[in-house]
Amino acid sequence: MKSQFICVRFIATALLALGCCSFAFAQDQKTELGESRESSGPGLTGAGAGRSRTTAAKPGKADGLGNPILGGERHPLYRLRPSDVVEISFTIAPEFNQTLTIQPDGYVTLKDAGMVDAQGLNLEQFGNAVQQAYRGYLHEPEVAVALKEFERPYFIVGGEVGKPGKYELRSDTTVAEAVQIAGGLTQQAKHSQVVLFRLVNDDLVETRLLNLKKMLKESGLKEDAHLRPGDMIFVPQNAISKIARFLTKPSLSMYLSPAQF
Repeated sequence: MKSQFICVRFIATALLALGCCSFAFAQDQKTELGESRESSGPGLTGAGAGRSRTTAAKPGKADGLGNPILGGERHPLYRLRPSDVVEISFTIAPEFNQTLTIQPDGYVTLKDAGMVDAQGLNLEQFGNAVQQAYRGYLHEPEVAVALKEFERPYFIVGGEVGKPGKYELRSDTTVAEAVQIAGGLTQQAKHSQVVLFRLVNDDLVETRLLNLKKMLKESGLKEDAHLRPGDMIFVPQNAISKIARFLTKPSLSMYLSPAQF
């Protein structure tokens, strides 16, 4: 009897231990399933269940300079410069409406409000400056500013081209294309040493020497430079043209070979 009692007690203890283990295992499975659902987001199943959620950037953000950021790329706002023409309109006081040209020193003279520094400001900043200038004359002035005229991007081509001059830079343009826009090379042009001048700042100018003859002959336009606003291209005169007025053609062909140019 005693041995049977011990056996029954052992079986009951084993069953109790087995039940506790099953309960603990079920709790662990439930916890893991809950964490998996939280990481994958509500209502997300299938292949994307284990992926983390991402938040899209809100449009219309701006950097520290007030320039809008679109698609992760900063788009700088236009900054006013001398000779630009701006139109100022007042909602409540149209008698103060005016059209002004920014002076060479960067200032504009407002009607009854004096001078305001406009150079380097974008339109929003300039509107705030005008609004601040008229606070002594108008109660909470509402100002709208519009850019009427401005200096468009340009490039200059000089030297031995058909039509030297200043041209508007309307799209992506290379040096070879700019030379064609300016009428092409003349017979006196030394197109193996075309010079590109680029203004880095007020005290520094960058120069680059381009061999258009080689590029056009070998169709290697990958080496062609792309222009920036304000660039200047100069095509020099070849050596034959410089001395041709002093020599007759027979003597010129005797001493010089055109292939070297």
